[in-house]
Amino acid sequence: MFLLLLQILISLLLIYLLKLTYSLLWVPLKIQALFKKQGISGPKYRPIVGNSADIRRMYAEAQSQSKSTSSSISHDVVHRVIPYLYYWSRMYGKTFLFWFGSKPRLVISNPDVIKEVLMKTGNGVFERIPHNPQAKLLFGEGLLELDGEKWALHRRIANQAFIMERVKGWVPEILESTMKMVRKWEEIRGERDEFEVEVNKQLHELSADIISRTAFGSSFEEGKRIFSLQEQQTVLFSQAVRNVYIPGFRFLPTKKNIQRRNLDNETRESIRTLIKNNSSTSQNSRNLLSLLMTPYKNNQNGNEEKLTEEEIIDECKTFYFAGKETTANLLTWALVLLAAHQEWQDKARQEVFQICVRDELLGAEHLNNLKIVNLIINEALRLYTPAVSVTRQVTKDVKLGKLDIPAGTQLYFPLTAIHHDTEIWGEDANEFNPSRFNELKRHLASFFPFSIGPRICVGQNLALVEAKIVLATIIRHFSFELSPTYVHAPILFITMMPQYGAQIIFRRI
Repeated sequence: MFLLLLQILISLLLIYLLKLTYSLLWVPLKIQALFKKQGISGPKYRPIVGNSADIRRMYAEAQSQSKSTSSSISHDVVHRVIPYLYYWSRMYGKTFLFWFGSKPRLVISNPDVIKEVLMKTGNGVFERIPHNPQAKLLFGEGLLELDGEKWALHRRIANQAFIMERVKGWVPEILESTMKMVRKWEEIRGERDEFEVEVNKQLHELSADIISRTAFGSSFEEGKRIFSLQEQQTVLFSQAVRNVYIPGFRFLPTKKNIQRRNLDNETRESIRTLIKNNSSTSQNSRNLLSLLMTPYKNNQNGNEEKLTEEEIIDECKTFYFAGKETTANLLTWALVLLAAHQEWQDKARQEVFQICVRDELLGAEHLNNLKIVNLIINEALRLYTPAVSVTRQVTKDVKLGKLDIPAGTQLYFPLTAIHHDTEIWGEDANEFNPSRFNELKRHLASFFPFSIGPRICVGQNLALVEAKIVLATIIRHFSFELSPTYVHAPILFITMMPQYGAQIIFRRI
């Protein structure tokens, strides 16, 4: 009996080892050979870890060496924020293959192919790449993590909150939060002619206050605990997303795993309290939270659909992070760019003064007239795109352009590299020139900071309106320049942000 059990155990172990060898060695080498036949090469595959160790090493080297001072800013940032792409694309071409663990990632910069994939995302062939179980605690099971019918329901409800007319209705709240920050800066100034502010932290607090007021009907102070918990979770997310996940590892009682679960539990409980407070007051249909809590009538089948409390919590986690992070960093880079390029700061200020004479407040009716401000925001999004890439995975064998792509291949579209490509944007691609957006419209997939297609960022309208109002208000009240202490060192930490902050000197107009 013992010998029989031993034989069964050995057989099961051999089967497991054969399967492991097949998935970790045979399949990757087969895929690598398939792409090589098509002229696509890349760094050599390493079993289990792939090229992840090389990627982490290049990030560390780039962040420790490459930076510039306030007097010599370079907007050529690809080598710093995605160094592995910068170096490997020069070795293997713009289209190349690298490995994240045993998963093949095909880098594609061709706008036609990118458009085809992103416009067809959700068709059962091109799908999002799910985060590993440790990383997904930041967003929960919200829009960024969902697929299929469940995603479609959440998207229909979220779309209601961010239609342009509703967002324009939030302009008074956006302006109120912005003026609160301006008054705070006035207190810092006191009787001085000029004063210095590290704006990245200030703009994160401002963006947090705005997303709290507009989307959740609260304030930054009320949501302060949630933002703090999410910020702690982002550090753990960044570590998890850059490492190959070992199945089952999340269940081990490691220090970081325990911290992840505790932060998630505390965040969910804080949001649950916010939901209860919103339920006990008269519902304000103007904010996202109320819409998430309200039954939704599906026009196609007439059925009433409603999110569960846990689903609402997941969406709140997504929007508390995404609604703050993206816009705050966009505004930071816009201010840095205008501080370094005074001529455009002057042009924008003249426009704002022409639109708002005397002490007239900015309003929704002024948004379309802020044309120069809009050009500046687009150029900031191009040079310092918050998200440096868009990814998808192929669920079955497919042909893209001239390439045969096997099922299981992950597609990597390098946003930052595309936005800095001299073949698309000209020889001045790494220079700040908002006027380029006055030219004829380029290919849809040559400038897509919020992605394109069905999964385009649902909060795009709020992000752009908020950026316009905040930037125009600051320009109207202050002139500014970079501090001598500023070090230009863009870094990828979930989104692109300044590694050492953004120190700017302001003067009251």
